[in-house]
Amino acid sequence: MIRFLFLIPVVLCLIWWMYLRANGHTFSQGRKGFIYILIVSAFIALVYTLLMWITGRQF
Repeated sequence: MIRFLFLIPVVLCLIWWMYLRANGHTFSQGRKGFIYILIVSAFIALVYTLLMWITGRQF
């Protein structure tokens, strides 16, 4: 399951891009949304890494 975590930002960015295209916005107008998605995804990855380190589980 952990190996599929990279899909979280990919899917969220794809959904955000489709939303921008459907509403007639450009990439530069939605850039902040992509940044937020990447920050939240990095936070999720950090939490999972921390939990795995605390519990001593190996990849």
